[in-house]
Parts: sequence; C-alpha cells; structure tokens
Amino acid sequence: MLDLGLSDEQEQLRDAFRSLFERECSTEVVREAEPLGFRAELWDRVRELGIVDMAVPESAGGAGATMLDAAIVCEVAGAALAPVPIVEAVVTARLLAALGTPAAAALLDDAIAGRALVTVALRPPDSAGRCRWVPAGAVADRVLVLDGNRIVAAGGAVPGTGTTNLGALPVADRHLTPADEVIAEGRDAVDAFERAQSEWRILTAALLCGAGRRSIDIAVAYTTERRQFGVQIASFQTIAHRLADAHTAMDGAQLLLYKAAWAADDDPENALALATMAFAYVAESAEHAVTEALHFHGGYGFMLEYDIQLYFRRIKAWSLVQGDRQVELRRLADTLWGPAASGDMHHSAPTTSAY
Repeated sequence: MLDLGLSDEQEQLRDAFRSLFERECSTEVVREAEPLGFRAELWDRVRELGIVDMAVPESAGGAGATMLDAAIVCEVAGAALAPVPIVEAVVTARLLAALGTPAAAALLDDAIAGRALVTVALRPPDSAGRCRWVPAGAVADRVLVLDGNRIVAAGGAVPGTGTTNLGALPVADRHLTPADEVIAEGRDAVDAFERAQSEWRILTAALLCGAGRRSIDIAVAYTTERRQFGVQIASFQTIAHRLADAHTAMDGAQLLLYKAAWAADDDPENALALATMAFAYVAESAEHAVTEALHFHGGYGFMLEYDIQLYFRRIKAWSLVQGDRQVELRRLADTLWGPAASGDMHHSAPTTSAY
C-alpha cells in the first residue's frame, strides 16, 4: 500500500541534512561557489554523512535506503541550492551496484571512499566521442557513458570549469577515448543505465521541488515586509491569490515526486512513466512559483544582492540539463500509448540546452 507520509526515520534524515545546510550552505556560500557551482569542502561534509551509498542495496555494501529517502535529501539540498552533486552521486552509485561487474564494484568502492567523484552522461556520445552537457562533468573524475550496448567509464583530465551557463551549474562536455574502461555491456547493462536516467529525473525533480517551495517562502517574507499605500503588498488580492496558487501547485508536485520515488523501488512497471511525469510537472510548477516570486520583488528581483535571482537561475537551469521538457512529454506519450505513427512529427532531443 502506498503511503506518502514520512516515517520518523525519514523526518530525522531530512532534519539532519537541513541542519547541515543551514550551518554550512548559506546563500553567501552559494554565491562564492559561482561560476563553477561546486564547493569541495561542503561535498566532503555531505559525503561523510554517507550520501554516496545511502540508496545502494545492503547486498552491495550500501545502507539500503530507498529512492524516497534519497529524494527527501535532494529536496532539502534544492531548498538550500547546495553546490554539491548529490543527485549524480546517488544515481551513479545505484547504477554501479546494479551492474555488479568487478569493474563496476571497484569504481563503486572508489566513489564511496571519496577517491573518485563519478557522474553519468545523460546523452550518448556523438560521432567524435563527445558527450554534451554532462551534469557534474566539470568536477567528476569518471563519467558513466552508454555507448551502444556498452557502459564506459570515461576518464581524462577533470575540466575544473563548466560550460558557461546562467545557472552556474558544473556541467561540461566530456569525451570518450580508446583507453576508457568498459565496465559492463549487454541488454541488462542498457536496462540498468536507462533506470539510472529515470532516477536522475526523479532526484532532479526533488531539487526543483525544494527550490520551488523555498522560492515561495522568500516571496511570502518579502511581500509581508514590503508596504505600499500603507499596507503590506501581500494583502493585495492579486498577490495573495497567485501565491496560494503557486503553493497549491507545489504541494501537488511534491506528492507526484514522492510517488515517483516510491515507484522506483516498489512499482517498476509504472516507474518510468511516473519519473517522467514528476520531472515535467515539478519543473513546470517550480518555474511558475519562482517566476511569480521574482515578479513580486519588482526590479529588486533581478538584482544580484537579492536571493530570489539565485533560485530563478538554478530552477531554470536544472530543468533544462536534459533538454526540452516537451521532448520528455512526447516520450511519456510513447511510453503510455506506443510510438507515434510514422507520418506524425518526428521528435528528438536537442543538441544543446537553452540555458
């Protein structure tokens, strides 16, 4: 039976990471991490709390937490705009555990011990062996790439700088080389990689959910302090109603996110569709919420000293790392009702993200 209420253990998990980010991830820290969008000291603290292997099954040496547990942590990280690759670390650890080959197990050990930061490429390599817009690709030591029916652990020098983007995320192009290690291949490996991509959508949706809900909090605080005509602007009906609508949408988005995270472990038949639904709807709701919040700030919303612009840029960027959401929705339609007829409009993923 599906129960989306949090257990006592999940409440404690959320509180532990919320306390960490409140202490060590103020918006000043977020600003200092730009333009790369990564803070090594904070990543060390997060890793020490066991984030890398938390959702790895106990049979593979992990803590055995669920995807819902991981989503709760990512939601807290999103609310803080934490400049650390939690999503990529959790997703790649679960993928490596699922592959189960000696090479994958060795790389998983390195990731858990902090000897290697591993991420996953969302797009296959092009004819030149280049993988575009790899999340955390600017800081990762290894990148898991699906090349045909093989999963390759691409290495090479860590770029240390990201592709220029308004979200200040550590995305970068990475390249395959003949020297890169094949860690798994075959149909089972491809299926595992596709599940990992689905889990990336869920946990990125969790980041967006946390950031979207936090942007509403920022808007409420600002509109209750700001006064015009002798009253709080939050008392204006147009602002109050729009804030209420944004809050309601984010509540629904959170419920869909939690259901998708639960399905990743407990309802594999519907997991792919729910992951896509959650990613698309949470991204849309978060973008709406933060856009409303920024508008309520007036011209101040675009000034760098106000925090709302940080949330606006991150939410826009996170939602576009994988590409246009409309493509995701078309894939969802294909998943639910079968591929479109050959005469219908052909769709494919964009080659770049429109940050």
